[in-house]
Amino acid sequence: MNADQLTVGTAATSPKADAAPALRIRALMLGDRINAAGLEIGTLVSSTPVAFRIHAGLAVIFRYGVVVLIGLLPSEEKVLIDTLKPRVIGEFSPYEEETAQAQLCNDENAEVIQPGGPICLSKFSEDRLLLIADALAKSTALARDERRVAAVFDVIEPFARELAQRGRTPRRRKGILQLIGNALLVQQRVAGRVAVAEKPDVLWEKPGLDRLYSRLEDEYELKERLDTLERKLKAISETANALTDIIDTQRSLRLEVAVVVLIVIEVVIGCIQIFAGTH
Repeated sequence: MNADQLTVGTAATSPKADAAPALRIRALMLGDRINAAGLEIGTLVSSTPVAFRIHAGLAVIFRYGVVVLIGLLPSEEKVLIDTLKPRVIGEFSPYEEETAQAQLCNDENAEVIQPGGPICLSKFSEDRLLLIADALAKSTALARDERRVAAVFDVIEPFARELAQRGRTPRRRKGILQLIGNALLVQQRVAGRVAVAEKPDVLWEKPGLDRLYSRLEDEYELKERLDTLERKLKAISETANALTDIIDTQRSLRLEVAVVVLIVIEVVIGCIQIFAGTH
């Protein structure tokens, strides 16, 4: 097998006589993290991200919990996933999944991504497939974070509605703090682990592939989805902080009222004792 190009073997989609060879690409988010240290499942072709050539296919493992399987048979995929399970931290059930298909095109200038169709490549080189794996892995991670943020919105909306309609805040301060925690976790994943805005390392060595990656970013709307997610996270944080501040203020007011009442009671008792002592 050529070191720079992935062969189209049994794992590829069987082409018809007039159809271009194609590879099935499957991204799975197995959990919060995957520990790939010391992993040996094939011929290492990349260390960042960790990628192995397995038979006629490629497996790309991202530390933020996503594995991208390229050109592997279903049986090979199952074996690989079972191998990775002990290394998954915070395993998800079910897994987040996205699929794509890469297809050979005539030349490098014809490398395009058809809307809803295959990704056309001039050749199935490892560099190109690593770029696709990076974009698809980020898209898969974003999809899960988008659902988590949407779930937080569903919970926080009744709080805001009650404040708007009745002028009262919920007393579940613990629940609001949990919402803030969920928002911070998503924000930490997006900014720290996934790093959606950062370009893959392979572009430092092959800057000529920058145009292909830009097309992949546009196809999966990575930048747009990241901006939308960050705006939602900011809105959640501001809303939750506002509700928490209001609840804290109300608690402080009740505490102050209680202190005043106790002082008044103490004064009244003192006056009664003084009045009783004079008689």
